[in-house]
Amino acid sequence: MSIKSGTGTRWGYAVAVWGVLFAVPSFLWATGSTFGARSTVAPELVRLAQDRVPWFLVVLWVTGLLKLLGAAIGLGLTRPRGRLAGRSLVLCGGGAAVLLVWHGGLFVVHGILVEAGAISVDPALAGLTRWYLYLWGPWFLAGGLAFATATIRHLHPGGRRFAATGALGALFLSLAATVTGIG
Repeated sequence: MSIKSGTGTRWGYAVAVWGVLFAVPSFLWATGSTFGARSTVAPELVRLAQDRVPWFLVVLWVTGLLKLLGAAIGLGLTRPRGRLAGRSLVLCGGGAAVLLVWHGGLFVVHGILVEAGAISVDPALAGLTRWYLYLWGPWFLAGGLAFATATIRHLHPGGRRFAATGALGALFLSLAATVTGIG
């Protein structure tokens, strides 16, 4: 599997930086700090972190580690790999792209609907909705688009089915989580 040089490599590095930056709040909140969380994250999540609820702390640590794994995948997409490793990177990159774009898109669409008055939220959460519209939604979208671009640039023509498989699998999981109320 070969990669295209130049911009493709830059996109892989962008994914790596994005993943590391995104991991910082998870680790910060897992260690007991709520810096940045009070105004930008749902109050019930802040309470779980403040109360040091064990299962939620595990979720924060695992989430931080997954974000670092995403950064490692981004670095992997900057380098040529053997067939199996390259396919795994493409599968993961395609899946991450869909998950992040879907998640960020939901935040943005919800925020736009709230701002337009099409749906209402508790007035106490209106400011929080803006954070999801202007910060978290675009942040997820940027990460998803960076993953998509890095993955596409990493591909040779035969690898597209692995990216598509990862993307479709992620879309299926996201839809299932949304329908069941988990995500």
